[in-house]
Amino acid sequence: MYNIAATQTACEAHEPTFLKSVESYFDTASKLSNVSEGTLSHIRAVDSMLRVTFPIELDNGKIEVIEGYRAQHSRHRLPVKGGIRYSEEVDLQEVEALASLMTFKCAVVDVPFGGAKGGIKIDPSRYTLDQLERITRRYTMELCQKKFIGPGLDVPAPDVGTGPREMSWIMDTYRQFNLSDVNSQGCVTGKPLEQGGVRGRTEATGLGVYYGVREFLSYPEVQKKTGLSGKMKDTTVVIQGFGNVGYYAAKFFESNGAKVIGVGERTGAIYDPQGLDVEALYNYYRENSSFKGYSDRAELMDESVQILERECDILIPAALERQIGLRNADKIKAKIVGEAANGPVTPGAHEAMEKRGIVVIPDLLLNAGGVTVSYFEWLKNLSHVRFGRMNKKWDESVRSKLLNVVEENAGRTLTEAERKQIVHGAEEADLIYSGLEDTMISSCEETRQTAKLKDVDYRTAAYVNAIQKIGAVYEGSGMIFMN
Repeated sequence: MYNIAATQTACEAHEPTFLKSVESYFDTASKLSNVSEGTLSHIRAVDSMLRVTFPIELDNGKIEVIEGYRAQHSRHRLPVKGGIRYSEEVDLQEVEALASLMTFKCAVVDVPFGGAKGGIKIDPSRYTLDQLERITRRYTMELCQKKFIGPGLDVPAPDVGTGPREMSWIMDTYRQFNLSDVNSQGCVTGKPLEQGGVRGRTEATGLGVYYGVREFLSYPEVQKKTGLSGKMKDTTVVIQGFGNVGYYAAKFFESNGAKVIGVGERTGAIYDPQGLDVEALYNYYRENSSFKGYSDRAELMDESVQILERECDILIPAALERQIGLRNADKIKAKIVGEAANGPVTPGAHEAMEKRGIVVIPDLLLNAGGVTVSYFEWLKNLSHVRFGRMNKKWDESVRSKLLNVVEENAGRTLTEAERKQIVHGAEEADLIYSGLEDTMISSCEETRQTAKLKDVDYRTAAYVNAIQKIGAVYEGSGMIFMN
Protein backbone atom coordinates (compact mmCIF):
# COMPACT_ATOMS: atom_id res chain seq x y z
CA MET A 1 0.00 0.00 0.00
CA TYR A 2 1.20 3.50 -0.80
CA ASN A 3 1.32 4.65 2.82
CA ILE A 4 4.59 2.74 3.40
CA ALA A 5 6.42 4.75 0.76
CA ALA A 6 4.69 7.93 1.90
CA THR A 7 5.77 7.44 5.50
CA GLN A 8 9.35 6.69 4.47
CA THR A 9 9.37 9.76 2.23
CA ALA A 10 7.73 12.12 4.74
CA CYS A 11 9.11 11.07 8.12
CA GLU A 12 12.56 11.02 9.66
CA ALA A 13 13.64 7.80 11.36
CA HIS A 14 13.44 9.38 14.84
CA GLU A 15 9.85 10.65 14.42
CA PRO A 16 7.31 8.94 16.68
CA THR A 17 4.95 6.18 15.62
CA PHE A 18 1.26 6.94 15.23
CA LEU A 19 0.56 5.74 18.79
CA LYS A 20 3.41 7.81 20.23
CA SER A 21 2.14 10.84 18.28
CA VAL A 22 -1.32 10.55 19.83
CA GLU A 23 0.24 10.15 23.28
CA SER A 24 2.45 13.19 22.66
CA TYR A 25 -0.55 15.35 21.73
CA PHE A 26 -2.39 14.04 24.79
CA ASP A 27 0.51 14.82 27.14
CA THR A 28 0.83 18.37 25.80
CA ALA A 29 -2.87 19.07 26.28
CA SER A 30 -3.18 17.31 29.64
CA LYS A 31 -0.91 19.90 31.29
CA LEU A 32 -3.51 22.57 30.46
CA SER A 33 -6.60 20.56 31.36
CA ASN A 34 -6.86 20.99 35.16
CA VAL A 35 -7.62 17.25 35.42
CA SER A 36 -5.95 15.28 38.24
CA GLU A 37 -2.88 13.13 37.53
CA GLY A 38 -4.69 9.94 38.54
CA THR A 39 -7.55 10.59 36.15
CA LEU A 40 -5.15 11.53 33.35
CA SER A 41 -3.31 8.22 33.80
CA HIS A 42 -6.62 6.40 33.57
CA ILE A 43 -7.66 8.28 30.42
CA ARG A 44 -4.29 7.70 28.73
CA ALA A 45 -4.29 3.92 29.14
CA VAL A 46 -6.11 1.47 26.83
CA ASP A 47 -8.79 -0.37 28.81
CA SER A 48 -8.93 -3.68 26.90
CA MET A 49 -7.13 -5.28 24.00
CA LEU A 50 -8.17 -8.40 22.05
CA ARG A 51 -5.88 -10.24 19.64
CA VAL A 52 -7.23 -13.26 17.79
CA THR A 53 -5.91 -15.69 15.19
CA PHE A 54 -7.97 -18.14 13.18
CA PRO A 55 -7.44 -20.41 10.15
CA ILE A 56 -9.05 -19.91 6.73
CA GLU A 57 -8.90 -22.47 3.93
CA LEU A 58 -8.03 -20.92 0.56
CA ASP A 59 -9.23 -22.10 -2.86
CA ASN A 60 -6.01 -24.03 -3.45
CA GLY A 61 -6.58 -26.04 -0.28
CA LYS A 62 -3.87 -24.29 1.74
CA ILE A 63 -4.61 -23.00 5.24
CA GLU A 64 -3.81 -19.38 6.09
CA VAL A 65 -3.82 -18.06 9.66
CA ILE A 66 -5.53 -14.66 9.88
CA GLU A 67 -4.65 -12.14 12.58
CA GLY A 68 -7.23 -9.70 13.98
CA TYR A 69 -7.42 -7.05 16.71
CA ARG A 70 -9.96 -5.04 18.68
CA ALA A 71 -8.99 -2.34 21.19
CA GLN A 72 -11.33 -0.62 23.62
CA HIS A 73 -9.54 2.50 24.79
CA SER A 74 -12.04 4.04 27.20
CA ARG A 75 -15.31 2.72 28.61
CA HIS A 76 -16.16 5.94 30.45
CA ARG A 77 -19.25 5.89 28.22
CA LEU A 78 -20.86 2.84 26.64
CA PRO A 79 -20.98 1.55 24.04
CA VAL A 80 -17.48 2.10 22.74
CA LYS A 81 -17.29 2.99 19.06
CA GLY A 82 -14.75 2.66 16.26
CA GLY A 83 -14.17 1.27 12.80
CA ILE A 84 -12.72 -2.01 11.57
CA ARG A 85 -10.03 -1.77 8.90
CA TYR A 86 -8.60 -4.42 6.56
CA SER A 87 -4.96 -3.67 5.83
CA GLU A 88 -1.61 -5.45 5.87
CA GLU A 89 -0.37 -2.55 8.02
CA VAL A 90 -2.74 -3.37 10.92
CA ASP A 91 -0.88 -4.05 14.15
CA LEU A 92 -1.34 -3.69 17.89
CA GLN A 93 0.11 -0.17 18.09
CA GLU A 94 -1.98 1.16 15.21
CA VAL A 95 -5.22 -0.21 16.64
CA GLU A 96 -4.45 1.19 20.10
CA ALA A 97 -3.64 4.61 18.63
CA LEU A 98 -6.81 4.71 16.55
CA ALA A 99 -8.91 3.60 19.54
CA SER A 100 -7.40 6.39 21.66
CA LEU A 101 -8.12 8.93 18.94
CA MET A 102 -11.75 7.71 18.76
CA THR A 103 -12.22 8.39 22.48
CA PHE A 104 -11.07 11.99 22.09
CA LYS A 105 -12.95 12.45 18.82
CA CYS A 106 -16.28 11.38 20.35
CA ALA A 107 -15.71 13.72 23.30
CA VAL A 108 -14.85 16.70 21.07
CA VAL A 109 -18.17 16.44 19.18
CA ASP A 110 -20.24 15.41 22.24
CA VAL A 111 -21.08 11.93 20.95
CA PRO A 112 -21.71 9.77 24.05
CA PHE A 113 -19.42 6.86 23.14
CA GLY A 114 -16.08 5.61 24.36
CA GLY A 115 -13.36 4.93 21.81
CA ALA A 116 -12.49 1.63 20.13
CA LYS A 117 -10.88 0.34 16.94
CA GLY A 118 -10.40 -2.97 15.20
CA GLY A 119 -8.59 -4.45 12.27
CA ILE A 120 -7.70 -7.57 10.36
CA LYS A 121 -4.17 -7.90 8.99
CA ILE A 122 -5.00 -8.68 5.34
CA ASP A 123 -4.90 -7.05 1.93
CA PRO A 124 -8.57 -7.44 0.91
CA SER A 125 -7.70 -7.29 -2.81
CA ARG A 126 -5.95 -10.68 -2.50
CA TYR A 127 -9.09 -12.53 -1.44
CA THR A 128 -12.27 -13.62 -3.20
CA LEU A 129 -15.68 -12.36 -2.09
CA ASP A 130 -16.42 -15.71 -0.46
CA GLN A 131 -13.11 -15.67 1.43
CA LEU A 132 -13.68 -12.10 2.65
CA GLU A 133 -17.12 -13.06 3.93
CA ARG A 134 -15.72 -16.06 5.80
CA ILE A 135 -12.91 -13.96 7.30
CA THR A 136 -15.37 -11.24 8.38
CA ARG A 137 -17.84 -13.67 9.91
CA ARG A 138 -15.14 -15.62 11.75
CA TYR A 139 -13.66 -12.40 13.15
CA THR A 140 -17.17 -11.34 14.28
CA MET A 141 -17.68 -14.73 15.93
CA GLU A 142 -14.50 -14.13 17.94
CA LEU A 143 -15.82 -10.67 18.96
CA CYS A 144 -19.15 -12.22 20.03
CA GLN A 145 -17.48 -14.93 22.11
CA LYS A 146 -15.23 -12.42 23.88
CA LYS A 147 -18.03 -9.86 24.43
CA PHE A 148 -16.33 -7.28 22.20
CA ILE A 149 -19.44 -6.44 20.17
CA GLY A 150 -23.04 -5.47 20.97
CA PRO A 151 -25.36 -2.45 20.74
CA GLY A 152 -24.67 -1.60 24.39
CA LEU A 153 -21.05 -2.78 24.50
CA ASP A 154 -19.00 -2.13 21.36
CA VAL A 155 -20.31 -0.89 18.01
CA PRO A 156 -17.94 -1.21 15.01
CA ALA A 157 -18.17 0.76 11.75
CA PRO A 158 -16.40 0.81 8.34
CA ASP A 159 -12.82 1.98 7.97
CA VAL A 160 -10.01 1.53 5.44
CA GLY A 161 -10.71 -1.55 3.30
CA THR A 162 -14.24 -2.13 4.62
CA GLY A 163 -17.70 -0.78 3.81
CA PRO A 164 -21.46 -1.46 4.04
CA ARG A 165 -21.04 -5.01 2.71
CA GLU A 166 -18.76 -6.05 5.56
CA MET A 167 -21.01 -4.31 8.10
CA SER A 168 -23.96 -6.39 6.85
CA TRP A 169 -21.98 -9.60 7.35
CA ILE A 170 -21.01 -8.49 10.86
CA MET A 171 -24.60 -7.66 11.80
CA ASP A 172 -25.95 -10.96 10.44
CA THR A 173 -23.30 -12.96 12.31
CA TYR A 174 -24.01 -11.11 15.56
CA ARG A 175 -27.74 -11.87 15.13
CA GLN A 176 -27.07 -15.61 14.85
CA PHE A 177 -25.38 -15.50 18.26
CA ASN A 178 -27.97 -13.14 19.84
CA LEU A 179 -31.37 -14.18 18.50
CA SER A 180 -33.32 -12.55 21.34
CA ASP A 181 -31.61 -9.14 21.06
CA VAL A 182 -34.30 -6.87 19.64
CA ASN A 183 -31.69 -4.12 19.13
CA SER A 184 -29.27 -6.33 17.17
CA GLN A 185 -29.27 -3.92 14.21
CA GLY A 186 -27.49 -1.45 16.47
CA CYS A 187 -24.45 -3.73 16.92
CA VAL A 188 -22.73 -2.04 13.97
CA THR A 189 -23.13 1.15 11.92
CA GLY A 190 -22.33 2.06 8.33
CA LYS A 191 -24.81 -0.54 7.09
CA PRO A 192 -26.74 -0.37 3.80
CA LEU A 193 -30.13 1.37 4.04
CA GLU A 194 -32.05 -1.88 3.64
CA GLN A 195 -30.14 -3.35 6.61
CA GLY A 196 -30.95 -0.49 8.98
CA GLY A 197 -28.46 2.09 7.74
CA VAL A 198 -29.18 5.80 7.68
CA ARG A 199 -29.33 8.21 4.75
CA GLY A 200 -26.24 10.40 4.70
CA ARG A 201 -23.81 7.96 6.41
CA THR A 202 -21.80 7.26 3.24
CA GLU A 203 -20.83 10.90 2.67
CA ALA A 204 -20.81 11.89 6.38
CA THR A 205 -17.06 12.16 6.99
CA GLY A 206 -16.42 14.07 3.76
CA LEU A 207 -19.33 16.41 4.45
CA GLY A 208 -18.09 16.98 8.01
CA VAL A 209 -14.67 17.90 6.59
CA TYR A 210 -16.31 20.51 4.35
CA TYR A 211 -18.41 21.95 7.21
CA GLY A 212 -15.36 22.17 9.48
CA VAL A 213 -13.13 23.92 6.94
CA ARG A 214 -15.98 26.30 6.08
CA GLU A 215 -16.36 27.25 9.75
CA PHE A 216 -12.65 27.94 10.26
CA LEU A 217 -12.56 29.96 7.05
CA SER A 218 -15.25 32.22 8.51
CA TYR A 219 -13.20 33.11 11.61
CA PRO A 220 -11.54 36.58 11.34
CA GLU A 221 -8.35 35.38 13.05
CA VAL A 222 -7.96 32.60 10.45
CA GLN A 223 -8.59 35.05 7.62
CA LYS A 224 -5.95 37.40 9.06
CA LYS A 225 -3.41 34.60 9.46
CA THR A 226 -3.95 33.06 6.00
CA GLY A 227 -4.90 36.07 3.91
CA LEU A 228 -7.98 34.23 2.65
CA SER A 229 -11.27 36.09 2.17
CA GLY A 230 -13.38 33.70 4.20
CA LYS A 231 -15.50 32.76 1.20
CA MET A 232 -15.41 29.29 -0.27
CA LYS A 233 -15.86 30.51 -3.85
CA ASP A 234 -12.67 30.19 -5.94
CA THR A 235 -10.67 28.85 -2.98
CA THR A 236 -8.22 26.23 -4.31
CA VAL A 237 -8.19 22.75 -2.77
CA VAL A 238 -5.79 19.80 -3.03
CA ILE A 239 -6.86 16.41 -1.67
CA GLN A 240 -4.64 13.41 -1.01
CA GLY A 241 -6.76 10.27 -0.97
CA PHE A 242 -9.65 9.66 -3.36
CA GLY A 243 -11.55 7.03 -1.46
CA ASN A 244 -14.85 7.62 0.31
CA VAL A 245 -13.70 10.56 2.47
CA GLY A 246 -11.57 12.31 -0.14
CA TYR A 247 -14.12 11.91 -2.91
CA TYR A 248 -17.06 13.30 -0.95
CA ALA A 249 -14.98 16.10 0.57
CA ALA A 250 -13.92 17.06 -2.98
CA LYS A 251 -17.54 16.95 -4.16
CA PHE A 252 -18.79 19.22 -1.39
CA PHE A 253 -15.95 21.70 -1.84
CA GLU A 254 -16.62 21.83 -5.58
CA SER A 255 -20.41 22.15 -5.28
CA ASN A 256 -19.96 25.09 -2.89
CA GLY A 257 -17.73 27.11 -5.19
CA ALA A 258 -14.21 25.93 -4.37
CA LYS A 259 -11.85 24.78 -7.11
CA VAL A 260 -10.33 21.31 -6.67
CA ILE A 261 -6.95 21.53 -8.43
CA GLY A 262 -5.14 18.41 -7.22
CA VAL A 263 -5.93 14.83 -6.21
CA GLY A 264 -3.60 12.06 -5.04
CA GLU A 265 -4.19 8.32 -4.82
CA ARG A 266 -2.04 5.25 -4.24
CA THR A 267 -1.03 4.95 -7.92
CA GLY A 268 -0.06 8.61 -8.33
CA ALA A 269 -1.45 12.13 -8.39
CA ILE A 270 -2.84 14.75 -10.77
CA TYR A 271 -2.57 18.55 -10.56
CA ASP A 272 -4.27 21.20 -12.70
CA PRO A 273 -4.32 24.84 -11.45
CA GLN A 274 -7.29 25.51 -13.74
CA GLY A 275 -9.42 23.00 -11.87
CA LEU A 276 -10.53 19.36 -12.10
CA ASP A 277 -14.02 17.94 -12.63
CA VAL A 278 -14.36 15.81 -9.49
CA GLU A 279 -17.09 13.45 -10.73
CA ALA A 280 -15.46 12.88 -14.13
CA LEU A 281 -12.05 12.30 -12.51
CA TYR A 282 -13.50 9.89 -9.95
CA ASN A 283 -15.25 7.83 -12.63
CA TYR A 284 -12.10 7.78 -14.76
CA TYR A 285 -9.97 6.63 -11.83
CA ARG A 286 -12.43 3.88 -10.91
CA GLU A 287 -12.32 2.54 -14.47
CA ASN A 288 -8.56 2.85 -15.03
CA SER A 289 -7.01 2.72 -11.51
CA SER A 290 -4.80 5.58 -12.70
CA PHE A 291 -4.98 9.28 -13.60
CA LYS A 292 -2.84 8.75 -16.71
CA GLY A 293 -4.70 9.72 -19.86
CA TYR A 294 -7.37 11.77 -18.09
CA SER A 295 -6.09 15.15 -19.26
CA ASP A 296 -3.38 16.45 -21.61
CA ARG A 297 -3.26 19.70 -19.62
CA ALA A 298 -2.77 18.36 -16.10
CA GLU A 299 0.54 17.51 -14.43
CA LEU A 300 0.89 13.86 -13.37
CA MET A 301 2.99 12.61 -10.45
CA ASP A 302 4.17 9.08 -9.67
CA GLU A 303 3.87 9.40 -5.89
CA SER A 304 0.77 10.41 -3.94
CA VAL A 305 2.82 12.43 -1.42
CA GLN A 306 4.05 14.77 -4.17
CA ILE A 307 0.60 16.36 -4.41
CA LEU A 308 0.93 17.55 -0.79
CA GLU A 309 3.66 20.01 -1.83
CA ARG A 310 1.73 21.79 -4.58
CA GLU A 311 0.41 25.36 -4.36
CA CYS A 312 -3.14 25.60 -2.94
CA ASP A 313 -5.20 27.42 -0.32
CA ILE A 314 -6.52 24.33 1.44
CA LEU A 315 -4.77 20.95 1.69
CA ILE A 316 -6.81 17.92 2.74
CA PRO A 317 -4.77 14.81 3.62
CA ALA A 318 -7.49 12.13 3.40
CA ALA A 319 -5.36 9.00 3.02
CA LEU A 320 -3.59 7.39 5.98
CA GLU A 321 -1.42 8.41 8.93
CA ARG A 322 2.07 10.01 8.84
CA GLN A 323 1.84 11.56 5.39
CA ILE A 324 3.38 14.90 6.46
CA GLY A 325 6.56 14.63 8.50
CA LEU A 326 9.75 16.58 9.07
CA ARG A 327 11.03 15.73 5.59
CA ASN A 328 8.21 17.50 3.76
CA ALA A 329 6.63 19.88 6.33
CA ASP A 330 8.71 22.82 5.08
CA LYS A 331 7.54 22.13 1.52
CA ILE A 332 3.82 22.47 2.30
CA LYS A 333 2.52 25.56 0.50
CA ALA A 334 -1.12 25.45 1.66
CA LYS A 335 -2.53 28.10 3.99
CA ILE A 336 -4.85 25.65 5.76
CA VAL A 337 -4.24 21.92 6.35
CA GLY A 338 -7.43 20.02 7.20
CA GLU A 339 -6.82 16.53 8.55
CA ALA A 340 -9.49 14.34 6.96
CA ALA A 341 -7.39 11.22 7.66
CA ASN A 342 -6.42 9.98 11.11
CA GLY A 343 -2.96 11.15 12.16
CA PRO A 344 -1.66 12.39 8.79
CA VAL A 345 0.72 14.90 10.45
CA THR A 346 3.51 14.04 12.91
CA PRO A 347 4.05 16.24 16.01
CA GLY A 348 7.26 17.71 14.58
CA ALA A 349 5.60 18.53 11.26
CA HIS A 350 2.63 20.06 13.05
CA GLU A 351 4.90 22.36 15.05
CA ALA A 352 6.90 23.31 11.94
CA MET A 353 3.76 24.24 9.98
CA GLU A 354 2.26 26.21 12.86
CA LYS A 355 5.49 28.24 13.12
CA ARG A 356 5.16 29.07 9.42
CA GLY A 357 1.62 30.40 9.97
CA ILE A 358 -0.21 27.44 8.44
CA VAL A 359 -3.54 26.74 10.16
CA VAL A 360 -3.88 23.04 11.01
CA ILE A 361 -7.43 21.78 11.67
CA PRO A 362 -6.96 18.55 13.66
CA ASP A 363 -8.27 15.10 12.80
CA LEU A 364 -10.14 14.51 16.06
CA LEU A 365 -12.37 17.48 15.17
CA LEU A 366 -12.43 17.61 11.39
CA ASN A 367 -13.10 13.98 10.50
CA ALA A 368 -15.65 13.38 13.28
CA GLY A 369 -18.55 13.55 10.81
CA GLY A 370 -18.44 9.78 10.39
CA VAL A 371 -18.87 8.94 14.07
CA THR A 372 -21.49 11.70 14.46
CA VAL A 373 -23.72 10.20 11.79
CA SER A 374 -22.93 6.69 13.08
CA TYR A 375 -24.40 7.91 16.37
CA PHE A 376 -27.55 8.97 14.51
CA GLU A 377 -27.75 5.55 12.84
CA TRP A 378 -27.35 3.82 16.20
CA LEU A 379 -30.17 5.96 17.64
CA LYS A 380 -32.37 5.02 14.67
CA ASN A 381 -31.68 1.32 15.25
CA LEU A 382 -32.53 1.56 18.96
CA SER A 383 -35.73 3.54 18.32
CA HIS A 384 -36.80 1.26 15.43
CA VAL A 385 -38.22 4.16 13.44
CA ARG A 386 -36.94 6.22 10.51
CA PHE A 387 -36.07 9.85 11.26
CA GLY A 388 -38.87 12.10 10.01
CA ARG A 389 -41.51 9.38 9.83
CA MET A 390 -43.47 10.63 12.83
CA ASN A 391 -43.43 14.37 12.14
CA LYS A 392 -42.91 15.07 8.41
CA LYS A 393 -46.58 15.28 7.42
CA TRP A 394 -47.53 17.18 10.58
CA ASP A 395 -44.87 19.81 9.85
CA GLU A 396 -46.10 20.13 6.26
CA SER A 397 -49.70 20.53 7.41
CA VAL A 398 -48.81 23.33 9.87
CA ARG A 399 -46.68 25.16 7.28
CA SER A 400 -49.43 24.86 4.66
CA LYS A 401 -51.99 26.46 6.99
CA LEU A 402 -49.55 29.25 7.82
CA LEU A 403 -48.91 29.88 4.13
CA ASN A 404 -52.67 30.13 3.46
CA VAL A 405 -52.91 32.94 6.04
CA VAL A 406 -49.88 34.72 4.54
CA GLU A 407 -51.31 34.45 1.01
CA GLU A 408 -54.66 35.90 2.11
CA ASN A 409 -53.03 38.88 3.81
CA ALA A 410 -50.46 39.47 1.07
CA GLY A 411 -52.98 39.22 -1.75
CA ARG A 412 -50.64 36.95 -3.71
CA THR A 413 -50.84 33.24 -4.41
CA LEU A 414 -47.57 31.32 -4.51
CA THR A 415 -46.74 29.05 -7.42
CA GLU A 416 -46.88 25.31 -6.86
CA ALA A 417 -43.07 25.09 -6.93
CA GLU A 418 -42.71 27.89 -4.36
CA ARG A 419 -45.31 26.30 -2.10
CA LYS A 420 -43.63 22.89 -2.27
CA GLN A 421 -40.26 24.35 -1.40
CA ILE A 422 -41.58 26.17 1.69
CA VAL A 423 -44.01 23.48 2.91
CA HIS A 424 -41.64 20.50 2.43
CA GLY A 425 -41.19 18.60 5.72
CA ALA A 426 -37.82 17.24 6.77
CA GLU A 427 -36.85 13.82 5.38
CA GLU A 428 -34.32 11.58 7.10
CA ALA A 429 -31.41 12.92 5.01
CA ASP A 430 -32.41 16.52 5.81
CA LEU A 431 -32.34 15.82 9.53
CA ILE A 432 -29.02 13.94 9.33
CA TYR A 433 -27.37 16.79 7.40
CA SER A 434 -28.82 19.33 9.83
CA GLY A 435 -27.62 17.40 12.87
CA LEU A 436 -24.14 16.98 11.41
CA GLU A 437 -23.85 20.65 10.45
CA ASP A 438 -24.97 21.81 13.90
CA THR A 439 -22.50 19.42 15.56
CA MET A 440 -19.57 20.66 13.46
CA ILE A 441 -20.47 24.33 13.95
CA SER A 442 -20.67 24.05 17.74
CA SER A 443 -17.58 21.81 18.04
CA CYS A 444 -15.46 24.12 15.86
CA GLU A 445 -16.57 27.15 17.88
CA GLU A 446 -15.82 25.36 21.17
CA THR A 447 -12.33 24.49 19.90
CA ARG A 448 -11.82 28.07 18.74
CA GLN A 449 -12.79 29.50 22.12
CA THR A 450 -10.46 27.16 24.03
CA ALA A 451 -7.60 28.00 21.64
CA LYS A 452 -8.14 31.70 22.41
CA LEU A 453 -8.51 31.16 26.16
CA LYS A 454 -5.41 28.96 26.50
CA ASP A 455 -3.44 30.68 23.72
CA VAL A 456 -2.72 27.35 21.98
CA ASP A 457 -3.17 25.83 18.52
CA TYR A 458 -6.43 24.17 17.50
CA ARG A 459 -5.17 20.61 17.99
CA THR A 460 -4.13 21.24 21.59
CA ALA A 461 -7.43 23.06 22.20
CA ALA A 462 -9.46 20.11 20.88
CA TYR A 463 -7.51 17.67 23.06
CA VAL A 464 -7.97 19.92 26.13
CA ASN A 465 -11.74 19.97 25.55
CA ALA A 466 -11.84 16.20 25.12
CA ILE A 467 -9.72 15.48 28.22
CA GLN A 468 -11.82 17.79 30.40
CA LYS A 469 -15.10 16.17 29.26
CA ILE A 470 -13.80 12.63 29.82
CA GLY A 471 -12.24 13.63 33.14
CA ALA A 472 -15.55 15.08 34.31
CA VAL A 473 -17.29 11.74 33.63
CA TYR A 474 -14.64 9.70 35.45
CA GLU A 475 -14.38 12.01 38.44
CA GLY A 476 -18.12 12.54 38.64
CA SER A 477 -18.80 8.80 38.73
CA GLY A 478 -16.21 8.23 41.46
CA MET A 479 -14.37 5.48 39.52
CA ILE A 480 -15.40 2.49 41.63
CA PHE A 481 -12.56 0.34 43.05
CA MET A 482 -9.91 2.93 42.14
CA ASN A 483 -8.93 3.55 45.76
